Amino acid sequence: MRVVFKNLKGKDWLCLLVSAVFIVAQVWLDLRLPDYMSEITTLVQTPGSPVQSVMTAGFWMLACALGSLVASVITGFFVARVGAALAMRLRASVFNCTMDFSLEEMGKFSASSLITRCTNDVTQVQNFVTLGLQMLIKAPITAVWAIRKIAGKNMFWTMTTVAIIVGMILLIFVILLLTLPKTVKVQKLTDDLNRVTREHLTGIRVVHAYDAYRFGQNRFDTVNDDLTKKNLFVNRAMALLSPTTTFLMNGLSLAIYFTGAFIIEIVSAGERLPVFSEMVVFSSYATQVVSAFIYLIAIFFLLPRAVVSINRISQVVKTKVKIQDGSCSAGDQTRTGEVAFRHVSFRYPDAKENVLTDVSFVAHPGETVAFIGATGCGKTTLLNLIPRLYDATEGEVLVGGRNVREYRLSSLRSQLGYVPQKNQLFSGTIADNIDYGDNGRFEATLREIKAAAEVGQAKEFIEKKKAAYQARVAQGGSNFSGGQKQRLAIARAVCRDPQIFLFDDSFSALDYRTDRTLRESLRKAAGNATILIVAQRISTIRNADRIIVLEKGRVAGQGRHEELLENCPVYREIALSQLSEKEAM
Repeated sequence: MRVVFKNLKGKDWLCLLVSAVFIVAQVWLDLRLPDYMSEITTLVQTPGSPVQSVMTAGFWMLACALGSLVASVITGFFVARVGAALAMRLRASVFNCTMDFSLEEMGKFSASSLITRCTNDVTQVQNFVTLGLQMLIKAPITAVWAIRKIAGKNMFWTMTTVAIIVGMILLIFVILLLTLPKTVKVQKLTDDLNRVTREHLTGIRVVHAYDAYRFGQNRFDTVNDDLTKKNLFVNRAMALLSPTTTFLMNGLSLAIYFTGAFIIEIVSAGERLPVFSEMVVFSSYATQVVSAFIYLIAIFFLLPRAVVSINRISQVVKTKVKIQDGSCSAGDQTRTGEVAFRHVSFRYPDAKENVLTDVSFVAHPGETVAFIGATGCGKTTLLNLIPRLYDATEGEVLVGGRNVREYRLSSLRSQLGYVPQKNQLFSGTIADNIDYGDNGRFEATLREIKAAAEVGQAKEFIEKKKAAYQARVAQGGSNFSGGQKQRLAIARAVCRDPQIFLFDDSFSALDYRTDRTLRESLRKAAGNATILIVAQRISTIRNADRIIVLEKGRVAGQGRHEELLENCPVYREIALSQLSEKEAM
């Protein structure tokens, strides 16, 4: 619950205080109604009672009912405002925490789970605050106040009311015991349903290509049926509450009136009117007591899901981010643009073996350094250590002569132009995607965007579109080919004007001609920037100033293309698998 209280501001507490005041007023007005009802009953049964007295009592009874209605509306207004504000802050907290996560923390939560926590779970908490909070305050006040009103009136009626209340409490306890474990599973199954749906929607091309409709439908049906069964169990159990409580409430009224009729029959004529009046009042107050416990039932209908949702939100908010800001800025560098690895080793969380072991090299400003090796040898991992998507397990990664751990993350990453292996475009326009992120300056001009697109070999296909740079980009860039997305991602990195370029197999979707042209224009545009390239194709990296060959996470060789062909068997094997002996030389 701490995460909820933490997100309540001073205005929210004030609104809750005002709501509590109006709830007390509402309860007081509701409990005044039986008194006026008793007065009217007595006046009607007493011969010679003036009509004006009956009308006056009726007027005040109506005024209490209207006052209760107004108090209820005002309470609902303030509580709804608190619920909406709390939901807004919780969503922001979950999203902001997620944005601070490194890849290690992201690995603990699936994307579908984080989306569910940011939407469905927050909605469950909002519903509890908006509806449950009113009942949570109103129920005990109503119960205690009404019980005080009827205490000592009639022992039999009192014991009957107590028996009904005990029965309701036992019913609530049993149903809560049965439904709470299922409620936890419902939220987890909602994650699974979102995950399966998301996978098949984002992978719709593969589904179509492999005619995997039935496979996808079976996966979806399995999760959907499981979720439906759990929801049905919970809802059916909760559905027992309403008819059962109605039965108990009507049974209580019947018991009071039945015994009241019997008492009226045996008492003297002069005592019948007071007994009848007392019976009407007691019945009304007993109904109020039972109503208070019905409110508690409604709370227990909302509470289990709210508790589960709060815990799930807390898991995200309380997750400690291992990669923390340093104190240095880009201006504290001693060797601008230089990248150095000093005996770096890295192991993924919970892994038994290192992905990288004792890797050392230096990339100087103006150099192009390439990395090549078999799949799984650690090339992408190595590149991910530079922007601190992960931190090295051992050794030091230095940028500009300083350990990357010493930098503020924003300052470190502002120096980098990173193009990941999987190119990600965002919904919006082409211009928005090229001029993406905080470049440490004002937004790029259209001229700068066009220049970046030209370097990335994207200008031609962009300007063929009717809207050109204002053409729409679908979510994930699904309306562009793989090569076009790759070129737009490269243009984005160029537009950033970084000191260090990081290309993670970023030329694989390009044809050889475009690949060569792009690399030539990139080298001219980069100036004195350092370029680090991970690639699988020899043609992409053969003209690099230095090529680093990785094998099973270790450096197997360093040098230029010609040198490695002579003295590095691993590189020679890769080269001859792609080129003839004559082409390789």
